[in-house]
Amino acid sequence: MQEKLLDIINSIKRNKFEDQFLELKPEQQLREDLNFDSFDLAELTVKIEEEFGVDIFEDGLVNSVHEIYAKL
Repeated sequence: MQEKLLDIINSIKRNKFEDQFLELKPEQQLREDLNFDSFDLAELTVKIEEEFGVDIFEDGLVNSVHEIYAKL
């Protein structure tokens, strides 16, 4: 699961021509640490739902990698 989430996040980073991550840490914040804006978060939601069948924002905002892990 963690490896696939890393792949999804890095695919979004590649689309923005930004550096990719070698690993994810639970404490990383989506906006501050991963530099995701609202469009990136929308893309993240779609890709996670396609891969895992889970809408991570179903119950409200998700702000960190840890919160994504908890939803999955």
